[in-house]
Amino acid sequence: MSLRRTQVAIIGSGPAGLLLGHLLKAEGIDCTVLERQPRAHVESRIRAGVLETVTTDLMHRLGLDERMNREAMVEDGFNLADGDLLVRIDIKALTGKTVVVYGQTELTRDLIAAAAQRDLEIVFEASDLALHDTDSDHPSVTYVSGGVAHTIECDFIAGCDGFHGPSRRAIPTDLVREYSHEYPFGWLGILADVPPCHDELIYANGPRGFALASMRSPTRSRYYIQVPQGESLASWSEERLWDELEGRFNGISHHGVTRGPALEMSIAPLRSYVFETMRHGRLFLAGDAAHIVPPTGAKGLNLAASDVTYLADALIGHYDQRGEAGLLDYPQRALARIWKSERFSWSLTRLMHSFPDQAPFERRMQMAELEYLASSQAMQTVIAENYIGLPL
Repeated sequence: MSLRRTQVAIIGSGPAGLLLGHLLKAEGIDCTVLERQPRAHVESRIRAGVLETVTTDLMHRLGLDERMNREAMVEDGFNLADGDLLVRIDIKALTGKTVVVYGQTELTRDLIAAAAQRDLEIVFEASDLALHDTDSDHPSVTYVSGGVAHTIECDFIAGCDGFHGPSRRAIPTDLVREYSHEYPFGWLGILADVPPCHDELIYANGPRGFALASMRSPTRSRYYIQVPQGESLASWSEERLWDELEGRFNGISHHGVTRGPALEMSIAPLRSYVFETMRHGRLFLAGDAAHIVPPTGAKGLNLAASDVTYLADALIGHYDQRGEAGLLDYPQRALARIWKSERFSWSLTRLMHSFPDQAPFERRMQMAELEYLASSQAMQTVIAENYIGLPL
């Protein structure tokens, strides 16, 4: 048995856990990141790619932005489409800000690669992980690594371990406040080394449902289409998916869909979920451990970044002897932004998808709303402000 101590034990090496670890180490606060998966698995996970200012500002603040500045694509706008109607939302003109296209995979690799230089310890393949005494002044975490049982005693535990991790389950059920909504469809995605069909993202709706044309770089594209809940990946060949994408985008995109072999194909379910009990004693939740948003609007990673901004400020304040107010206020501060982002993703999902029980009247309402959006700068400004991310 190995026993040691740190100030903050961070569970999970996704962007939330890694960003929090770097923020704390930059202020001289000792912390350890524990991850049940191997490093190669963590660095290969395919996730979102649109970064709000809140996320890029954190990378600038940490001095980890060199590769992002060199390789990321700056987007001044994005597009909403229904049939032949294509509405461009000029986010730069409407808000003075932009978003950055830089894959979560790349951001995670940057954070892991910089950990050694900042003396941020990341323990990969930490199995049988369990949280103990989280409502006391002496919480701890146990895990097994290399066949050896380890215990880390700490002041605080940050649960950044996603929807399926142990941190949320460590909170007593009688204290739980959670809200959930399941959508009756998923997203079938394909990643390929082909040039994008359009210079900016296109969220499209139509008789066959939702589709998204996005990119990771000028030579790598990410496409999605709506599929029924429970759809099997085995039902879709690459050829069938490319045929569907051509039918959706060739008529409205600038360049047309270019086919290529898939680097990855997967189906992701869609849900909206908020776990409001983000604090229990010395345990704090951040990122997907506390909330899930539909990928419509690209809020998941960016909400994780805002969570850890609030949490890092609260922990730094505690160790700077500014009191406990920041720690006590953390859930309220985080949830105010979480619910607004949930609302935006929910509303954009409702607008841009076909629902199985959708009546003709509801379909006409979708079309009318997009037509109104096309002619209303005020409506476009609301969309743009939410897309770039609301203020912290």
